[in-house]
Amino acid sequence: MTDTRIAVLVGSLRADSINRKLAEKLVAEAPEGVVLEIVDGLADVPFFNEDLEADPGEAVSQLRKVIDEADRVLIVTPEYNGTMPAVINNAIDWLSRPYAAGVLKGKILSVVGVAPTPYGAKWSHADAARSAGIGGAIVVEDAIVSQPVHEIDVFTDAEAQARFREAVEKLAGYQPAAV
Repeated sequence: MTDTRIAVLVGSLRADSINRKLAEKLVAEAPEGVVLEIVDGLADVPFFNEDLEADPGEAVSQLRKVIDEADRVLIVTPEYNGTMPAVINNAIDWLSRPYAAGVLKGKILSVVGVAPTPYGAKWSHADAARSAGIGGAIVVEDAIVSQPVHEIDVFTDAEAQARFREAVEKLAGYQPAAV
């Protein structure tokens, strides 16, 4: 049996981002039989523009290739002004094209992350899940984790760590219902 490969899109470009650190922790502590890989280069992906669709360039081609080859997608993202960061929105836009045939079509996906608010980025996660679902992804709703970090250290809090671990396990093991 082969490992389940999960491509991880990080919604913060800052090198010292808490969400990047969370993604790195999830990679390092992946359950047996699961391989998580952080997708680098999102900062190099141009803003989506239909004029570029015929020849989107290397950054878009590489992003699409990595997602196409993955079994699942995990978005690890904060929340900016009550919604998903532009880098995630842009990635979803490129991955969902061409319409109804992009590499997101049928891809099993979930969203997790943290934010220093009482809501823990839940609006961002809902927006990313909705957008990816419209783009053709199969969103695993019960694997979405929006964790506030204004009162806890997400890296030492056992309950938070258990929620993230469970989300990865649910994403990896998810089987869509037969149609």
